[in-house]
Amino acid sequence: MTGDGTRAVRAGLPEPRANEPALPGPAFAAHYHLPGEVAGPYTYGREGNPTWTALERAISELEYPGDPAGAPAGGPAAETVTFPSGMAAISAVLFSQLRPGDTALLPADGYQLLPALRERLEDFGVTVRTAPTGHDAQLGALDGARLLWIETPSNPGLDVCDIRRLADAAHSRGAVVAVDNTLATPLAQRPLELGADFSVASGTKALTGHGDVLLGYVTTLDPELAAAVRAWRKTTGAIPGPMEAWLAHRSLATLQLRVDRQAATALALARALHDRREVTAVRHPGLPDDPAHAVALRQMHGGRFGCVVSFVLPDRAHAERFLAALRLVDEATSFGGVRSTAERRGRWGGDAVPDGFIRFSVGVEDTEDLVADVLTALNLAQTNGI
Repeated sequence: MTGDGTRAVRAGLPEPRANEPALPGPAFAAHYHLPGEVAGPYTYGREGNPTWTALERAISELEYPGDPAGAPAGGPAAETVTFPSGMAAISAVLFSQLRPGDTALLPADGYQLLPALRERLEDFGVTVRTAPTGHDAQLGALDGARLLWIETPSNPGLDVCDIRRLADAAHSRGAVVAVDNTLATPLAQRPLELGADFSVASGTKALTGHGDVLLGYVTTLDPELAAAVRAWRKTTGAIPGPMEAWLAHRSLATLQLRVDRQAATALALARALHDRREVTAVRHPGLPDDPAHAVALRQMHGGRFGCVVSFVLPDRAHAERFLAALRLVDEATSFGGVRSTAERRGRWGGDAVPDGFIRFSVGVEDTEDLVADVLTALNLAQTNGI
Protein backbone atom coordinates (compact mmCIF):
# COMPACT_ATOMS: atom_id res chain seq x y z
CA MET A 1 0.00 0.00 0.00
CA THR A 2 1.29 3.48 -0.82
CA GLY A 3 1.86 6.08 1.88
CA ASP A 4 -0.80 8.41 3.20
CA GLY A 5 0.60 11.46 1.44
CA THR A 6 0.73 9.68 -1.90
CA ARG A 7 -2.81 8.41 -1.51
CA ALA A 8 -4.10 11.85 -0.57
CA VAL A 9 -2.48 13.46 -3.61
CA ARG A 10 -3.78 10.82 -6.05
CA ALA A 11 -7.16 10.02 -4.46
CA GLY A 12 -10.07 9.97 -6.89
CA LEU A 13 -8.16 11.24 -9.92
CA PRO A 14 -9.18 9.92 -13.35
CA GLU A 15 -6.76 8.15 -15.67
CA PRO A 16 -4.48 10.76 -17.27
CA ARG A 17 -5.58 11.96 -20.70
CA ALA A 18 -3.53 14.04 -23.08
CA ASN A 19 -4.14 17.79 -22.86
CA GLU A 20 -6.69 17.46 -20.03
CA PRO A 21 -6.30 18.62 -16.40
CA ALA A 22 -5.30 16.14 -13.72
CA LEU A 23 -8.43 17.10 -11.76
CA PRO A 24 -11.29 18.04 -14.13
CA GLY A 25 -13.17 21.19 -13.24
CA PRO A 26 -16.61 21.22 -11.61
CA ALA A 27 -19.56 20.01 -13.69
CA PHE A 28 -22.42 22.52 -13.47
CA ALA A 29 -25.52 20.68 -14.64
CA ALA A 30 -29.15 20.55 -13.56
CA HIS A 31 -29.87 17.99 -16.28
CA TYR A 32 -27.99 15.83 -18.77
CA HIS A 33 -28.63 14.72 -22.35
CA LEU A 34 -30.87 11.70 -21.89
CA PRO A 35 -32.19 10.30 -25.18
CA GLY A 36 -34.44 7.25 -25.12
CA GLU A 37 -34.82 5.21 -21.94
CA VAL A 38 -33.39 6.28 -18.60
CA ALA A 39 -29.89 4.82 -18.38
CA GLY A 40 -26.38 5.75 -17.38
CA PRO A 41 -24.84 7.27 -14.25
CA TYR A 42 -26.11 10.83 -14.73
CA THR A 43 -29.75 11.58 -15.40
CA TYR A 44 -30.72 14.57 -13.26
CA GLY A 45 -28.74 17.00 -11.13
CA ARG A 46 -30.29 16.00 -7.81
CA GLU A 47 -29.28 12.38 -8.29
CA GLY A 48 -25.71 12.53 -9.50
CA ASN A 49 -22.88 14.72 -10.70
CA PRO A 50 -19.43 13.79 -12.08
CA THR A 51 -17.75 16.14 -9.61
CA TRP A 52 -19.43 14.40 -6.67
CA THR A 53 -18.41 11.04 -8.11
CA ALA A 54 -14.73 11.98 -8.20
CA LEU A 55 -14.79 13.33 -4.66
CA GLU A 56 -16.74 10.34 -3.33
CA ARG A 57 -14.25 7.98 -4.92
CA ALA A 58 -11.39 9.92 -3.33
CA ILE A 59 -12.90 9.86 0.16
CA SER A 60 -13.65 6.14 -0.17
CA GLU A 61 -9.99 5.49 -0.97
CA LEU A 62 -8.91 7.41 2.12
CA GLU A 63 -11.51 5.97 4.51
CA TYR A 64 -10.91 2.40 3.37
CA PRO A 65 -7.56 2.08 1.53
CA GLY A 66 -6.86 -0.61 -1.03
CA ASP A 67 -6.62 -0.75 -4.79
CA PRO A 68 -7.60 2.30 -6.87
CA ALA A 69 -11.26 1.28 -6.65
CA GLY A 70 -11.08 1.51 -2.88
CA ALA A 71 -11.31 -2.22 -2.15
CA PRO A 72 -8.62 -4.30 -0.43
CA ALA A 73 -7.93 -7.56 -2.23
CA GLY A 74 -10.91 -9.85 -1.84
CA GLY A 75 -12.83 -7.33 0.24
CA PRO A 76 -15.81 -5.05 -0.34
CA ALA A 77 -15.51 -1.62 -1.90
CA ALA A 78 -16.35 1.41 0.19
CA GLU A 79 -19.11 3.73 -0.99
CA THR A 80 -19.25 7.40 -0.07
CA VAL A 81 -22.22 9.74 -0.29
CA THR A 82 -21.49 13.47 -0.05
CA PHE A 83 -23.71 16.17 1.43
CA PRO A 84 -23.74 19.99 1.67
CA SER A 85 -22.76 19.93 5.36
CA GLY A 86 -21.73 17.62 8.15
CA MET A 87 -25.15 17.96 9.78
CA ALA A 88 -26.82 16.85 6.55
CA ALA A 89 -24.62 13.74 6.57
CA ILE A 90 -25.38 13.00 10.23
CA SER A 91 -29.10 13.49 9.66
CA ALA A 92 -29.04 11.18 6.64
CA VAL A 93 -27.64 8.30 8.68
CA LEU A 94 -29.96 8.78 11.65
CA PHE A 95 -33.18 9.32 9.71
CA SER A 96 -32.50 6.66 7.08
CA GLN A 97 -31.83 3.99 9.71
CA LEU A 98 -34.24 4.75 12.56
CA ARG A 99 -38.00 4.15 12.66
CA PRO A 100 -40.67 4.94 15.25
CA GLY A 101 -40.16 2.67 18.24
CA ASP A 102 -36.41 2.30 17.68
CA THR A 103 -33.81 3.36 20.22
CA ALA A 104 -30.69 5.37 19.39
CA LEU A 105 -27.69 5.76 21.69
CA LEU A 106 -25.85 9.07 21.25
CA PRO A 107 -22.83 10.52 23.07
CA ALA A 108 -23.74 12.82 25.94
CA ASP A 109 -20.67 14.97 25.21
CA GLY A 110 -20.82 15.14 21.44
CA TYR A 111 -21.26 17.93 18.93
CA GLN A 112 -23.53 20.68 20.22
CA LEU A 113 -26.30 20.14 17.63
CA LEU A 114 -26.84 16.52 18.66
CA PRO A 115 -29.38 17.61 21.33
CA ALA A 116 -31.39 19.36 18.60
CA LEU A 117 -31.28 16.17 16.54
CA ARG A 118 -32.41 14.27 19.62
CA GLU A 119 -35.53 16.44 19.76
CA ARG A 120 -36.30 15.78 16.10
CA LEU A 121 -35.81 12.04 16.54
CA GLU A 122 -38.09 11.99 19.56
CA ASP A 123 -40.70 13.92 17.57
CA PHE A 124 -40.66 10.98 15.14
CA GLY A 125 -41.13 8.41 17.90
CA VAL A 126 -37.50 7.36 18.35
CA THR A 127 -36.24 6.85 21.90
CA VAL A 128 -32.86 8.48 22.48
CA ARG A 129 -30.40 7.60 25.22
CA THR A 130 -27.06 9.28 25.90
CA ALA A 131 -23.86 8.26 27.65
CA PRO A 132 -20.40 9.87 27.83
CA THR A 133 -17.63 9.02 25.39
CA GLY A 134 -14.87 8.43 27.91
CA HIS A 135 -14.20 5.01 29.46
CA ASP A 136 -16.46 3.40 26.82
CA ALA A 137 -19.45 4.40 28.96
CA GLN A 138 -21.84 3.79 26.07
CA LEU A 139 -21.38 0.06 26.63
CA GLY A 140 -23.65 0.26 29.64
CA ALA A 141 -26.57 1.70 27.65
CA LEU A 142 -26.47 -0.50 24.54
CA ASP A 143 -29.21 -3.03 25.32
CA GLY A 144 -32.16 -2.57 23.00
CA ALA A 145 -30.49 0.07 20.84
CA ARG A 146 -30.98 -0.05 17.08
CA LEU A 147 -28.17 2.45 16.37
CA LEU A 148 -25.04 3.47 18.26
CA TRP A 149 -23.53 6.86 17.45
CA ILE A 150 -19.88 7.32 18.45
CA GLU A 151 -17.86 10.53 18.38
CA THR A 152 -14.15 9.99 18.98
CA PRO A 153 -12.27 12.15 19.76
CA SER A 154 -15.28 13.98 21.13
CA ASN A 155 -15.90 17.65 20.46
CA PRO A 156 -15.06 19.75 22.40
CA GLY A 157 -13.92 17.61 25.35
CA LEU A 158 -11.50 15.37 23.40
CA ASP A 159 -12.41 12.12 25.09
CA VAL A 160 -11.70 8.92 23.15
CA CYS A 161 -13.46 5.56 23.15
CA ASP A 162 -12.52 2.14 21.81
CA ILE A 163 -14.31 1.85 18.46
CA ARG A 164 -13.61 -1.86 18.01
CA ARG A 165 -14.87 -2.75 21.48
CA LEU A 166 -18.05 -0.71 21.15
CA ALA A 167 -18.74 -1.88 17.59
CA ASP A 168 -18.39 -5.54 18.56
CA ALA A 169 -20.71 -5.07 21.52
CA ALA A 170 -23.27 -3.18 19.45
CA HIS A 171 -23.28 -5.74 16.65
CA SER A 172 -23.78 -8.57 19.13
CA ARG A 173 -26.99 -6.77 20.15
CA GLY A 174 -28.15 -6.19 16.58
CA ALA A 175 -27.30 -2.46 16.41
CA VAL A 176 -25.62 -0.60 13.57
CA VAL A 177 -22.68 1.65 14.41
CA ALA A 178 -21.83 5.09 13.09
CA VAL A 179 -18.65 6.96 13.98
CA ASP A 180 -18.18 10.70 13.64
CA ASN A 181 -14.63 10.83 12.25
CA THR A 182 -14.47 14.60 11.78
CA LEU A 183 -11.72 15.49 14.20
CA ALA A 184 -9.47 12.54 13.40
CA THR A 185 -9.80 12.56 9.58
CA PRO A 186 -9.35 9.29 7.66
CA LEU A 187 -5.56 9.70 7.77
CA ALA A 188 -5.57 9.36 11.55
CA GLN A 189 -8.47 6.94 12.13
CA ARG A 190 -10.40 4.56 9.90
CA PRO A 191 -13.61 3.47 11.65
CA LEU A 192 -14.68 0.99 8.96
CA GLU A 193 -11.51 -1.01 9.58
CA LEU A 194 -12.40 -1.03 13.29
CA GLY A 195 -15.85 -2.53 12.72
CA ALA A 196 -18.10 0.50 12.27
CA ASP A 197 -20.89 0.39 9.69
CA PHE A 198 -20.65 4.10 8.88
CA SER A 199 -17.85 6.63 8.97
CA VAL A 200 -19.38 10.11 8.96
CA ALA A 201 -17.66 13.48 8.92
CA SER A 202 -17.98 17.17 8.40
CA GLY A 203 -15.66 17.90 5.48
CA THR A 204 -15.96 21.54 6.49
CA LYS A 205 -13.24 20.97 9.06
CA ALA A 206 -9.80 19.38 8.62
CA LEU A 207 -10.63 17.34 5.52
CA THR A 208 -10.81 20.46 3.36
CA GLY A 209 -8.91 22.65 5.80
CA HIS A 210 -9.22 26.11 4.29
CA GLY A 211 -12.35 27.41 6.02
CA ASP A 212 -14.08 28.10 2.71
CA VAL A 213 -16.24 25.02 2.11
CA LEU A 214 -19.26 23.49 3.86
CA LEU A 215 -19.41 19.75 3.16
CA GLY A 216 -20.27 16.41 4.76
CA TYR A 217 -20.01 12.74 3.84
CA VAL A 218 -21.00 9.22 4.80
CA THR A 219 -18.85 6.18 3.92
CA THR A 220 -19.88 2.55 4.34
CA LEU A 221 -18.96 -0.93 3.08
CA ASP A 222 -22.58 -2.10 2.94
CA PRO A 223 -24.29 -1.42 -0.42
CA GLU A 224 -27.74 -1.50 1.19
CA LEU A 225 -26.76 1.07 3.80
CA ALA A 226 -25.22 3.23 1.09
CA ALA A 227 -28.40 2.99 -0.98
CA ALA A 228 -30.53 4.06 2.00
CA VAL A 229 -28.35 7.10 2.66
CA ARG A 230 -28.28 7.98 -1.04
CA ALA A 231 -32.08 7.72 -1.22
CA TRP A 232 -32.36 10.08 1.76
CA ARG A 233 -30.16 12.58 -0.05
CA LYS A 234 -32.28 12.34 -3.19
CA THR A 235 -35.62 12.73 -1.46
CA THR A 236 -34.54 15.59 0.81
CA GLY A 237 -32.50 17.33 -1.87
CA ALA A 238 -29.52 17.60 0.48
CA ILE A 239 -26.95 17.72 -2.33
CA PRO A 240 -23.52 19.39 -2.41
CA GLY A 241 -22.76 22.08 -4.96
CA PRO A 242 -20.31 21.09 -7.71
CA MET A 243 -17.97 23.96 -6.86
CA GLU A 244 -17.85 22.94 -3.20
CA ALA A 245 -17.22 19.32 -4.18
CA TRP A 246 -14.41 20.36 -6.52
CA LEU A 247 -12.79 22.60 -3.90
CA ALA A 248 -12.95 19.76 -1.39
CA HIS A 249 -11.28 17.34 -3.81
CA ARG A 250 -8.60 19.89 -4.63
CA SER A 251 -7.87 20.32 -0.91
CA LEU A 252 -7.26 16.61 -0.32
CA ALA A 253 -3.86 16.87 -1.99
CA THR A 254 -2.46 18.70 1.05
CA LEU A 255 -4.35 16.70 3.69
CA GLN A 256 -1.38 14.72 4.95
CA LEU A 257 0.87 17.79 5.08
CA ARG A 258 -1.74 19.76 7.01
CA VAL A 259 -2.74 16.98 9.40
CA ASP A 260 0.85 16.13 10.32
CA ARG A 261 1.88 19.75 10.85
CA GLN A 262 -1.23 20.55 12.89
CA ALA A 263 -0.92 17.45 15.07
CA ALA A 264 2.74 18.16 15.87
CA THR A 265 2.06 21.79 16.75
CA ALA A 266 -1.03 20.91 18.78
CA LEU A 267 1.06 18.54 20.90
CA ALA A 268 3.75 21.21 21.38
CA LEU A 269 1.10 23.72 22.43
CA ALA A 270 -0.51 21.28 24.85
CA ARG A 271 2.88 20.64 26.47
CA ALA A 272 3.52 24.37 26.82
CA LEU A 273 0.11 24.92 28.42
CA HIS A 274 0.90 22.30 31.06
CA ASP A 275 3.49 24.63 32.56
CA ARG A 276 1.03 27.47 33.21
CA ARG A 277 -0.48 27.80 36.67
CA GLU A 278 -3.61 29.59 35.49
CA VAL A 279 -4.34 26.90 32.88
CA THR A 280 -6.16 23.77 34.00
CA ALA A 281 -7.74 20.69 32.42
CA VAL A 282 -5.47 20.65 29.36
CA ARG A 283 -6.70 17.96 26.97
CA HIS A 284 -5.07 16.55 23.86
CA PRO A 285 -5.03 12.82 23.08
CA GLY A 286 -1.32 12.98 22.20
CA LEU A 287 -0.24 13.91 25.73
CA PRO A 288 1.10 10.78 27.46
CA ASP A 289 -0.77 11.67 30.66
CA ASP A 290 -4.07 12.45 28.93
CA PRO A 291 -6.89 10.10 30.01
CA ALA A 292 -7.56 9.29 26.34
CA HIS A 293 -3.96 8.63 25.32
CA ALA A 294 -3.79 4.84 25.70
CA VAL A 295 -6.85 4.18 23.52
CA ALA A 296 -5.89 6.90 21.03
CA LEU A 297 -2.45 5.37 20.67
CA ARG A 298 -4.03 2.05 19.65
CA GLN A 299 -6.53 3.30 17.09
CA MET A 300 -5.17 6.60 15.74
CA HIS A 301 -2.42 6.29 13.15
CA GLY A 302 0.98 7.91 12.73
CA GLY A 303 1.00 10.07 15.83
CA ARG A 304 -1.91 12.08 14.41
CA PHE A 305 -3.92 12.94 17.48
CA GLY A 306 -5.74 15.90 15.99
CA CYS A 307 -5.39 19.65 15.71
CA VAL A 308 -7.56 20.59 18.70
CA VAL A 309 -6.36 21.40 22.22
CA SER A 310 -8.83 22.26 24.96
CA PHE A 311 -8.08 23.93 28.28
CA VAL A 312 -9.72 25.98 31.00
CA LEU A 313 -8.85 29.49 32.17
CA PRO A 314 -10.02 30.77 35.58
CA ASP A 315 -13.20 32.48 34.42
CA ARG A 316 -15.03 34.08 31.51
CA ALA A 317 -13.30 37.46 31.80
CA HIS A 318 -9.86 35.83 31.89
CA ALA A 319 -10.68 33.77 28.81
CA GLU A 320 -11.91 36.81 26.92
CA ARG A 321 -8.76 38.78 27.78
CA PHE A 322 -6.68 35.87 26.48
CA LEU A 323 -8.59 35.68 23.21
CA ALA A 324 -8.37 39.43 22.66
CA ALA A 325 -4.59 39.35 23.19
CA LEU A 326 -3.89 36.71 20.53
CA ARG A 327 -2.30 38.06 17.33
CA LEU A 328 -1.83 34.98 15.15
CA VAL A 329 -5.13 33.32 16.06
CA ASP A 330 -8.62 34.21 14.85
CA GLU A 331 -11.46 34.19 17.36
CA ALA A 332 -13.81 31.94 15.42
CA THR A 333 -15.70 28.68 15.67
CA SER A 334 -15.02 25.46 13.73
CA PHE A 335 -11.65 23.69 13.66
CA GLY A 336 -9.17 22.07 11.30
CA GLY A 337 -8.32 25.11 9.17
CA VAL A 338 -4.89 26.26 8.03
CA ARG A 339 -5.26 29.39 10.19
CA SER A 340 -5.39 28.82 13.93
CA THR A 341 -8.66 29.66 15.66
CA ALA A 342 -9.82 29.71 19.26
CA GLU A 343 -13.01 30.45 21.11
CA ARG A 344 -14.59 30.47 24.53
CA ARG A 345 -16.83 27.53 23.85
CA GLY A 346 -19.41 28.42 26.49
CA ARG A 347 -20.58 31.43 24.48
CA TRP A 348 -22.73 29.16 22.31
CA GLY A 349 -24.48 27.27 25.06
CA GLY A 350 -25.23 23.58 24.63
CA ASP A 351 -21.83 22.28 25.78
CA ALA A 352 -21.35 21.27 29.42
CA VAL A 353 -18.12 23.25 29.86
CA PRO A 354 -16.89 25.90 32.33
CA ASP A 355 -17.11 29.59 31.42
CA GLY A 356 -13.35 29.72 30.90
CA PHE A 357 -13.20 26.67 28.61
CA ILE A 358 -11.16 27.33 25.43
CA ARG A 359 -11.31 25.19 22.30
CA PHE A 360 -8.16 25.91 20.34
CA SER A 361 -7.73 24.71 16.75
CA VAL A 362 -4.11 24.67 15.63
CA GLY A 363 -3.34 25.76 12.06
CA VAL A 364 -0.18 25.41 10.00
CA GLU A 365 1.71 28.43 11.28
CA ASP A 366 5.28 27.87 12.44
CA THR A 367 5.12 26.03 15.72
CA GLU A 368 7.48 28.39 17.54
CA ASP A 369 5.52 31.47 16.42
CA LEU A 370 2.17 30.05 17.45
CA VAL A 371 3.29 28.82 20.86
CA ALA A 372 4.99 32.17 21.53
CA ASP A 373 1.81 34.04 20.60
CA VAL A 374 -0.28 31.91 22.97
CA LEU A 375 2.17 32.34 25.85
CA THR A 376 2.32 36.09 25.29
CA ALA A 377 -1.48 36.29 25.27
CA LEU A 378 -1.62 34.29 28.50
CA ASN A 379 0.85 36.68 30.11
CA LEU A 380 -1.17 39.70 29.02
CA ALA A 381 -4.43 38.15 30.20
CA GLN A 382 -2.87 37.45 33.59
CA THR A 383 -1.31 40.92 33.96
CA ASN A 384 -4.36 42.84 32.80
CA GLY A 385 -6.54 40.99 35.26
CA ILE A 386 -4.59 42.10 38.32
